[in-house]
Amino acid sequence: MSKNGAVDSLDLTRLRADYRTGRRTPSMVIDMLLQRLAARGDDGVWISRVPDDALRRQASALDERLRADPGVLDREALFGVPFAIKDNIDLAGLPTTAACPAFAYTPSRSAIAVERLCAAGAIPVGKTNLDQFATGLVGVRSPYGVARNPFDAAYIPGGSSSGSAVAVAAGLVAFALGTDTAGSGRVPAGFNNIVGLKPSIGLIPASGVVPACRSLDVVSIFALTVGDSLAVLAAAMGFDSDDIYARSAPAGYAASLSAVPPAPRIAVPRPEQRQFFGDAQAERLFDAALARLASLDATLVEIDYAPLAEAAAVLYSPAGVAERTAALDDFLVRQPDALHPITRQIVESGRAAHAVDVYKARDRLRALRRHAEALFADTDMLVVPTSGTIYRVDDVLADPVRLNSNLGHYTNFVNQLDLSALAVPGGFRDDGMPAGITLIAPAFREPQLAAVGHAFHVASGVTLGATGAPMPDITLSASNAAWPTLDIVVLGAHMRGLPLNRDLAALGGRYVSECRTAPLYRLFRLPGGAVARPGMVRVAADGAAIAGEVWRLPAESVGALLAGIPQPLGLGDVVLSDGRRLKGFLCEAVATAQAEDITRFGGWRAWLAAQE
Repeated sequence: MSKNGAVDSLDLTRLRADYRTGRRTPSMVIDMLLQRLAARGDDGVWISRVPDDALRRQASALDERLRADPGVLDREALFGVPFAIKDNIDLAGLPTTAACPAFAYTPSRSAIAVERLCAAGAIPVGKTNLDQFATGLVGVRSPYGVARNPFDAAYIPGGSSSGSAVAVAAGLVAFALGTDTAGSGRVPAGFNNIVGLKPSIGLIPASGVVPACRSLDVVSIFALTVGDSLAVLAAAMGFDSDDIYARSAPAGYAASLSAVPPAPRIAVPRPEQRQFFGDAQAERLFDAALARLASLDATLVEIDYAPLAEAAAVLYSPAGVAERTAALDDFLVRQPDALHPITRQIVESGRAAHAVDVYKARDRLRALRRHAEALFADTDMLVVPTSGTIYRVDDVLADPVRLNSNLGHYTNFVNQLDLSALAVPGGFRDDGMPAGITLIAPAFREPQLAAVGHAFHVASGVTLGATGAPMPDITLSASNAAWPTLDIVVLGAHMRGLPLNRDLAALGGRYVSECRTAPLYRLFRLPGGAVARPGMVRVAADGAAIAGEVWRLPAESVGALLAGIPQPLGLGDVVLSDGRRLKGFLCEAVATAQAEDITRFGGWRAWLAAQE
């Protein structure tokens, strides 16, 4: 381990760099994690784990794959990356308990999100502790104990995704899945100095997740950096017909990471509406966070927070709890005594709601959504404290409902109003406990939140979780955040500095390198068109090497690129001088009959220079 802890850090930037250089292997990482797990002992993080021998066998198989084919690191975005799974999300072969032993079952198939992460090369380590049935923001409502906050075990870890957050903060995994209905993917992130990404409802399918409020439940992501959370999101997202609330991301979703306003307008509650529950340190840290955002060229716009607070209050009214009651109704009738007393009290409160109450609440939330739409028509995002304070375990046990409700003041409205959110570390209190902010925007704005959140996280100067490792040196973009990408060979007006290059940039494209084709092609200046353009044709004889550029596009943007390519051009396989085959611009041979052959210039730039 290096002096700053960087060698042993599990952030994806360093982990993948070590795999490329051979500094570490998947087996070395798993051995290190098993040592860390043993050193922490019974820390309340895990409900069940993949057996040590099985982890070692999986890691050894990955070692062999990497030795035989180093290119696997480019094809599998999470190759050899260990992760944890909240125990209300299915992992085939391990029981799903939702922190209720009487409810437990062993699935034969993993949740679709877990399947996708494993297909991307990630290694599941085990199932983590939670507030029972994902009901709570405190992390103490579990028969499996309390996950020990790595900064001070006297303080709560946050819930309901307590074990997942602690596993990441303590360096036991690189990332973890949680769920978020009312803030469970954000509050634990704030209490553990890590990133918590709450995606839009339905962006990551909830198939294979024990429901809390099915229409609001979201699979969330805990990670050490914003970029890591985006990499996991990219691997897990995508429509699934088995999830009745699943949604597809809009066109240009990944590319929008490049379209963030250079000086975002960020809404913030008016000072008199900011609630810190008597915690002066939390207030001080939030003021410092606002100053930091302003230093990053953000414009802060004070707004009326009351409608958002009203929406938050609906969630734990009887009408709001009724959906949670419906999700557990059969089990609650059969085995009411199997539930934690506080969980049972909350879930049964939904029985007091009448159908009329539920419809009234639904209509009021629709009206409050209109308020949110107006808010975000004038601003790019909203910033709030991730929580107004933090509590000790003993205090929460003595006053479980009221203190839990306080922690939801800035979180409960987000899914109710169909918003996306990103919790980011923001600094430390005088007692050494972490605090953070949450950025909130309309659905499908995760890339924009990430751009601002990453800049804020870097400016905070904090280390990663409780590991002591510093922030890796990364620049966040659509191409390096592990979104699926495709390399494209461009040969004409799409190259840097030429008229159509802006179209590639607008699609999230990033320049990779100059290139030359194999000597298999002829290049022509095509007639007509508002912008001069070449056409390259593969020939059977008398071919030449043609100069061009390689650009990397988010895979989701390729369709938009194709739609904008006029005849007689299209995309096809282009053979490069180094033997690679990449997609690139090619021309129909029939269109070159009346075109000028400019092959002798060796490329479009050389031909343009000759015209000057």
